[in-house]
Amino acid sequence: MSVYDIDQFMGNKEAREYSWRWQKESPVWNAHPGVAHKALVDLENAGLLTLLATQNFDALHEKAGNSPDLIVNLHGTIGTSHCMRCGKQYETSDIMARLDEEPDPRCHRTYPANGEIAPRECGGILKTDVVYFGEALPDGAMEKSMHLATQADEFWVIGSTLEVFPAASLVPVAAQAGVPITIMNMGHTQYDSIATRLISDPIQDALPKLVRETIAGK
Repeated sequence: MSVYDIDQFMGNKEAREYSWRWQKESPVWNAHPGVAHKALVDLENAGLLTLLATQNFDALHEKAGNSPDLIVNLHGTIGTSHCMRCGKQYETSDIMARLDEEPDPRCHRTYPANGEIAPRECGGILKTDVVYFGEALPDGAMEKSMHLATQADEFWVIGSTLEVFPAASLVPVAAQAGVPITIMNMGHTQYDSIATRLISDPIQDALPKLVRETIAGK
């Protein structure tokens, strides 16, 4: 948890260096999309996906090929970063590639000379776009997700215990709007009783199968 604590990250150089190094060496950064991620790309390509709201911040949906316009990263994403001072956006891969040379990454945005003042770099602290403990969710993320969930023909829950809020609240919101709910999870959830379909098979098998059946019945 300390890796993603915003107060420690902003207030301590050693904590920032540890956080960046840990993230670079963690399975989150080094993971690759699996068959389930690729199945959702197939669903999008078939014109049947309007929202992909995810609590995962591993950027695997983007890596798999889903459109960023459809993805709502409720807890942010490790795929991009930004300067905490000026807001400049960075690709996290570029920062990771230079981490040995710059273990406490800083913003290199250059401000032009103003009169006799020489050009200078911003120098602000860089941080991944993951939502750290102590930060708010991305602006508009839940609002967009709730709106599109109520407009859907179906709402699928994939591999979630539905215990983390506010993301879990999307299920009753969609159900109240009359949207059929599919819950695909190895264990029970608190919203199983309002689901129209429960699937407990492994996701790597169940999701590609469900996508194939859905596309076939298009």
